[in-house]
Amino acid sequence: MSLTQAELVALAYGAVLVFVLVYVVIIAAKLSRLERETGELVELARARHAPVSENPELIEVSGEA
Repeated sequence: MSLTQAELVALAYGAVLVFVLVYVVIIAAKLSRLERETGELVELARARHAPVSENPELIEVSGEA
């Protein structure tokens, strides 16, 4: 089975296309994860700086009155 030069070029372009698509999918997954983690950090930062009346779960209960 002998491939012509045109077929070899087409195979090379196809392989490059596959690698680029895999790379794009990997980067998109990483970006999605990073956006989700950034959103979680923003929520934590807002909860930390919000008044206690807005976040009753953050009230520390101690033995002192």
